[in-house]
Amino acid sequence: MRRTDQVSGLVLLVFAVWFSAVAWTYYPYWSDTGPGSAFLPVWLGVAMGALALLLLVGASRREGPGTPWLPEGDGLRKLLVVLGAVVLFILALPVAGMILGTGLFLVGILRFLERYPWLQSLGIAVATSLANYLVFTYWLRVPFPVSLLGF
Repeated sequence: MRRTDQVSGLVLLVFAVWFSAVAWTYYPYWSDTGPGSAFLPVWLGVAMGALALLLLVGASRREGPGTPWLPEGDGLRKLLVVLGAVVLFILALPVAGMILGTGLFLVGILRFLERYPWLQSLGIAVATSLANYLVFTYWLRVPFPVSLLGF
């Protein structure tokens, strides 16, 4: 895991620097009315770069090879189920839409993979879908894929 963390930290550090540099170069950092469109991407890149640097330094200071890169047993099964669920979620977006698709994805993961009770799974899924709608569709006016049911 040590080598994997070193490589990951280096790749993420390069990406963070590139991300901030592109934002700084092509978008205004500050405007007459306040922060410009580069403000958030620049600081996200700086934060990501700092975290990547911490990962790189921490991995370089550790002794030995570390733990295996992939989980084993039940952890590997859960990882593969979540990856499969993400692929299904993406494929279902044109039909289910973002709001309904998010709810179905969360119910599937929480109820069937993590064995949460039905009421808790449905509550989390509905609350998250509602928050998705309120923040992105209503407040920010970001167009999401719409289900065949119209939402």
